Amino acid sequence: MDLFTTLFIPTFEDRTPMMHTPNRRLVIGLTGGIASGKSTVADILADRGIPIIDADQVARELVEPGQSALEEIIAAFGTGILDASGRLDRGVLRERVFSAPGDRQRLEDILHPRIGREMSRRADAAAGPYCVLAIPLLLETGTATGRIDRILVVDTPVERQMERACQRDGSSPAIVREIIRAQTSREQRLAAAHDVIRNDSDLRHLRDQVMALHHRYLEMGDGHRAA
Repeated sequence: MDLFTTLFIPTFEDRTPMMHTPNRRLVIGLTGGIASGKSTVADILADRGIPIIDADQVARELVEPGQSALEEIIAAFGTGILDASGRLDRGVLRERVFSAPGDRQRLEDILHPRIGREMSRRADAAAGPYCVLAIPLLLETGTATGRIDRILVVDTPVERQMERACQRDGSSPAIVREIIRAQTSREQRLAAAHDVIRNDSDLRHLRDQVMALHHRYLEMGDGHRAA
């Protein structure tokens, strides 16, 4: 996940209702602060065949050249937000909207409804006893309960978030601190979680926690579909 999607992925609030049928699979909402290890958790589950509907990936696909969302972004912000090849320059757009609430709202109005609809479509089409919606800002409005059965939070100490985000994205500590401040606090995130993975050790420890929850979700998913 880059800083563009950390800032502008929607909270997946109730814009396009997911289909609720008696046999609907268990839906897990995967979230956590920036650089907490969400992608690693998602990759482990994907390796077990679990469908992962990733808001970051959906957002990237929606702003590819030729997509209507990109055309609207160009109309709103001008061609200066494109690189030499005509693709969206995320860094330029991020810098423009980062400190301008009006511009940020315009961008969100373009992207959020599209991302919500596409994630709903993919979740409804997913196979298996459960699927995962990986959404960085899932908890920011507290309106995800109608779509998601359980919230899974990947938790890591703030100092580790800072270190990982700066190394991974090449961003300054000041930028990362601003993003962390803009997100739900660690305490609020943990209070909202049904399940928590502590990413404060090594990969083996992380994997063990993920697999324990995976087996639990398989059992819950079977019961959920039978209910």
